[in-house]
Amino acid sequence: MMAEDLSNLNKIDHIIVLMMENRSFDHMLGYLKLEGGRTDVDGLTADMFNRSKDGGIHRVRHLENTAFELDPCHEGNCVDEQISDGNGGFVLNFERMHHPADPGGVMGYYNASDLLVYDHLAREFAICDRWFSSVPGQTWPNRLYSVAGRGDGSRENRRLPLYDEPSFIRHLDARGVSWRWYCHDFATLRLIDGDYRLGHTDHFFSFSENSLFETEDFLSHAAAGNLAAVSWIDPNFANFGKLSYSNDDHAPANVRAGQTLVNTLYQALVESPVWNKSLLVIVYDEHGGFYDHVTPPAATDDNPQFRRYGCRVPALIVSPWVKPGQVSHTLFDHTSIIKRILLRFCREADETIPDMGTRVAAANHLGGLLTEPAPRHAPPQSELQTLIESAVSQRVVLDAAKVSRTTKPSEFQQGLLACERVLAAQNHSL
Repeated sequence: MMAEDLSNLNKIDHIIVLMMENRSFDHMLGYLKLEGGRTDVDGLTADMFNRSKDGGIHRVRHLENTAFELDPCHEGNCVDEQISDGNGGFVLNFERMHHPADPGGVMGYYNASDLLVYDHLAREFAICDRWFSSVPGQTWPNRLYSVAGRGDGSRENRRLPLYDEPSFIRHLDARGVSWRWYCHDFATLRLIDGDYRLGHTDHFFSFSENSLFETEDFLSHAAAGNLAAVSWIDPNFANFGKLSYSNDDHAPANVRAGQTLVNTLYQALVESPVWNKSLLVIVYDEHGGFYDHVTPPAATDDNPQFRRYGCRVPALIVSPWVKPGQVSHTLFDHTSIIKRILLRFCREADETIPDMGTRVAAANHLGGLLTEPAPRHAPPQSELQTLIESAVSQRVVLDAAKVSRTTKPSEFQQGLLACERVLAAQNHSL
């Protein structure tokens, strides 16, 4: 790695990570090329299509509804079918799993009118069009890689997702590096690493006062300039608690809710006294079965079964040290987050970091994006005001279409609810 890139890491004292759910790069950011004229982005083109079983052609198209009504399959076997024939199997897989629904829906995408916040961030900061999910499979295997640098040997979610994989948090604790985990309903770290299943209450907080807790939260910490070295944010995964809709973007969640969450986070950081020393990474765990045209490449891994990345996912890098409108074509995956954190806060004098396996060791970090010689001023207040006003209208739409409490939970949500019941029975809190 270049010495300049490593020195760039020292520009940042606060790394904030928001990992959303189940959308592909083309589905969320491919419009930048197709409609926005961003030829620097490897996004959608009008001639991209998949064929259905009867030979019908289904081209990429703008989705009119910001809530995708079905949850496309993203199990390992489904992903294998989707990326077969040069990523030509998305429609076939969706047709097979969700007949008689319109098989072409999975080719749909959102655009600037749907994703005002992302459109703003793509102009003002950086996107990565070669950020792949770590595993061609479901949510938990990918979240394991993002926190532990490895999986548990499966590409599928467990029915009861209680894991015991050593997380990068252990290395922060060993070196006295501050960290906090923020959630709306479930703190994923408690499910991933058994060492943090219980206790450590001074590290776990709500994202905002509208969540389960009523004391300190991310928003108050940001406003006070009291951010830890590492902040990890979990969105609202399930349709219960004080929120009546999910804001994690996991279909069928309305992407307007996700935009509202990201907007709240972004505004809090821009207005924070520590903005000039902060880096926000917004990324998705996996593609959720939605079309992407780039075939996942091979990956370096200790486990031969995991030597292939999953599909591309949206990734936005927000910092005053990032050049506006930048597009990175560097290959990243979720272990790049771990690599970035360990290089900044746990690097030895000989430039080595704690051993978290081959995937982390081989990962590219994000130092190459922090190229500005001095922190840039926040975007003009007029643009920020537009986003603030849009958030109000977004909430009106969401409130008018609240998810019923009787809506059947997704397979992912069912697993979370099962964990809640098991741990509640043991008087544990997530």
